[in-house]
Amino acid sequence: MHDPAALFRFQEHDIYLPMLVLEELDNNKKGHSEVARNARQTSRFMDELMSCSGDCDINEGLSLSASNFASGKTAPTGRLFFQTKTLEADLPESLPGNKPDNGILHTALAMGQHHKVTLVSKDTNMRIKAAVLGIHAEDYRNDQVLDDVNLLYSGFEELAEDFWETHSKDMESWQEEGRTFYRISGPATADWYANQFLYSSSEDHFEAIVSRVEDDHAIIETVHDFRSEKKSVWSISARNREQNYALNLLMDPEIDFVTLLGQAGTGKTLLTLAAGLAQVLDDNRYAEIIMTRVTVPVGEDIGFLPGTEEEKMTPWMGALMDNLEVLTQSEHNTEWERAATQELLNKRIKIRSLNFMRGRTFLNKYIILDEAQNLTSKQMKTLITRAGPGTKVVCLGNIAQIDTPYLTETSSGLTYVVDHFREWEHSGHIILQRGERSRLADFASEVL
Repeated sequence: MHDPAALFRFQEHDIYLPMLVLEELDNNKKGHSEVARNARQTSRFMDELMSCSGDCDINEGLSLSASNFASGKTAPTGRLFFQTKTLEADLPESLPGNKPDNGILHTALAMGQHHKVTLVSKDTNMRIKAAVLGIHAEDYRNDQVLDDVNLLYSGFEELAEDFWETHSKDMESWQEEGRTFYRISGPATADWYANQFLYSSSEDHFEAIVSRVEDDHAIIETVHDFRSEKKSVWSISARNREQNYALNLLMDPEIDFVTLLGQAGTGKTLLTLAAGLAQVLDDNRYAEIIMTRVTVPVGEDIGFLPGTEEEKMTPWMGALMDNLEVLTQSEHNTEWERAATQELLNKRIKIRSLNFMRGRTFLNKYIILDEAQNLTSKQMKTLITRAGPGTKVVCLGNIAQIDTPYLTETSSGLTYVVDHFREWEHSGHIILQRGERSRLADFASEVL
């Protein structure tokens, strides 16, 4: 129910499904949730495997390589077995067998008498129980993008002190539209990605972005400096290096997909909204801003809130509304001017629920997805593939604050897209590192 394709992820190993697993799939197949969709898809996969295997004896196992889904990937060579008879094993009296988890543990114990068994589960308590009973248990790790979240691509890199000495040979430089370009050859360029930022901590304060990476060289160009008030975006100036890089990505029309990661107070939402308002209202580059986020409820679900889709989403959009107030309220504006600004924003900013994204196409829109760390990789794909021509998608999140069950920092959909998009020339990514909210918030984040 976490990954319907899990059946095909165990390569040469055989898979044994207790009857209780089929019961759990049946109990969760109804509804429109992601879990229900996954349960139905898993059942379809198993039905296809049975039809592909023809008249084979089910006790001999079904060939996993027979599925059409498996043939496009590295086809697994193992077989799928179903529990066809009751197995005998002794469970401790403290674990009654009428609970589904304990029934599965009972089956694993019985199988372990004749085979080498590994129990695979996303349920942490299930794995703990298995360990107590002496059953080898593992988490399902195929959905993990990285072994360690510290390996996640940051979007920028500091140049070595001797960089210009080692890479000055055959270097070319020229200027276009007030920006300096460099064509650089050397060993360091092999590890660069398009739209990666480079900086030098020496006195020259050199900052550049990688425009293009070729086989034996790379072209880099100096970045725009949004830290000065003259180049502010919708009256917002960057306060540190990473925020400046983020604004470079957000304001570049050639970059269609941007991911911004960072803890609370680093400015993700404020910078994204400022760039969106500047490009929608000032430049007319996009038709409107669409805001959305995952509604992982702490209490009641979204359906119990009164009103239209937009009104239901409003309680979830507190962070976006707070930032809009900062961007639109000015002490010099009269009450009439503020009301006019608010009416204009209501026409050009739409709040939408992710629940209704499936099947839609967004043309010439600036889409902001907040709290993206709570999405699975499949949900992330569903959303990003909604983008039509002229649309820019910005994903914001903090992978240290995941509320979705069974998602971790290394398996989050946000981590997944950062890792898979980093080589695409029309995407950009930055991890914001310094909080700029207030001295109280900064101190609290350090000591609490």
